[in-house]
Amino acid sequence: MVTKKSYNVQNWQGGYESLREEYDYWIDDIEGEIPPELNGTLFKNGPGLLDINGHKIYHPFDGDGMISRITFTNGRAHFRNRFVRTQGYIEEQKAGKILYRGVFGTQKPGGWLANAFDFKFKNIANTNVIYWGGKLLALWEGAEPHKLDPYTLETLGKEYFDGILSEGEAFAAHPRFDPNCEQDNGAPCLVNFSIKPGLSTTITIFELDTTGKIVRKQAYSVPGFAFIHDFVITPNYCILFQNPVSFNPIPFALGMRGAGESIKFQPNQTTKVIVIDRKSLNSRKGENNKRIKILETNSGFVFHHTNAFEQDSEIVIDSICYETLPEVEPESDFRETNFDALKPGQLWRFHLNLEDNRVKRELIESRCCEFPCVHPLKVGRNYRYLYMGAADAATGNAPLQAFEKVDLETGEKQIWSAAPHGFASEPNFVPRSHDGDEDDGWVLGLVYDSTHQRSDVVILDAKDLDKQPVARLHLKHHIPYGLHGNFVNKVFINS
Repeated sequence: MVTKKSYNVQNWQGGYESLREEYDYWIDDIEGEIPPELNGTLFKNGPGLLDINGHKIYHPFDGDGMISRITFTNGRAHFRNRFVRTQGYIEEQKAGKILYRGVFGTQKPGGWLANAFDFKFKNIANTNVIYWGGKLLALWEGAEPHKLDPYTLETLGKEYFDGILSEGEAFAAHPRFDPNCEQDNGAPCLVNFSIKPGLSTTITIFELDTTGKIVRKQAYSVPGFAFIHDFVITPNYCILFQNPVSFNPIPFALGMRGAGESIKFQPNQTTKVIVIDRKSLNSRKGENNKRIKILETNSGFVFHHTNAFEQDSEIVIDSICYETLPEVEPESDFRETNFDALKPGQLWRFHLNLEDNRVKRELIESRCCEFPCVHPLKVGRNYRYLYMGAADAATGNAPLQAFEKVDLETGEKQIWSAAPHGFASEPNFVPRSHDGDEDDGWVLGLVYDSTHQRSDVVILDAKDLDKQPVARLHLKHHIPYGLHGNFVNKVFINS
């Protein structure tokens, strides 16, 4: 029996067209009503340009970063988008052609000779956008952040945190916001990391106070090459999954392949779980590696984690795990993805026993899923509900077309689907108040509507995703499939 697909590949491909225009308008085409108590700003980041003057970018992760800002105030919503004016963006727009190699395979014109031994990447600032310490920052994990004006989205320059970050030093795109940091007397703090891979890999952990100042920074060395995009925290630990991959630098150095194409999954190796004691951030230099534990678990690949928490002698981690890394193949076209040939990401729970150094794991959700989020006050704490993008069908691999809620206590699952013509991205959970139920709030998500070639801002009742949206805001255009973003309880509107 052949199951009818919930999607059409040609419809899905429309979300990978560049958006060249920069807009600034109030959203007037709305189904339903925006909750009047929903006030604040949703910032999203992602590759807005998938070509340079008609020359296609080889992989979407190589596209220039574009910030979208949806501001909610008094039952209305305002949209604005703007490209991050990185040095590379300005240079390539002026030249009208690709001037830089991309990490995931984009090459300069001229074949391998034009690309050989060129190791200079442009900082594309395309992966996440955060508001912390009064600063709006566009993040790309390969280098320093770019600072933006939250009202105009104008690029103000690179951010070095008062000289703590050096020129070109990485600052990852997946910070975690600790709502109650013990080392800061219960004040919130931002925790982030960076990776410097090689034969051994240096992991640096940063912690920033509420003013945006880096108050703790410590580097650690772990054996082997590491490709790590995300991590999780608890009050006492930072946890990173070192995926079993290898990197062959020769075809990259010779200009024949991109760096991402030179990474290969090693299915016969284990996944290593790196557990760093956050209190070691205050230790003296030379003592730091004494506060690391490395555990091992089944081979697999993790891009994104949901959350982690401590329970007795265990650390519990919920993650989206793939059986293998979806490798970037040379001469391939990401727009022609064969979803049926790839294994889906699935939600797994890992139990790390720090006394006997053993790891157990269990499958929570077999449906294809990605981009999980939780209540912001539950980061690093025991929690009940999570939200994520999901496939429409319960089995198999497919593009994300739905948003799913999972109740980890009862096992109940709710889903709202935009299939067959809609395609989903990362959801953001926004609590109605800080003292309400854990699921009392809204799920905000961008949905690409292939029928009208535009994107919708969808507002869902987080208590019941089975219901129709509270509101569906139709934009005047599409937003190319994005990566990450955050909601802040501040209203940014030009006066």
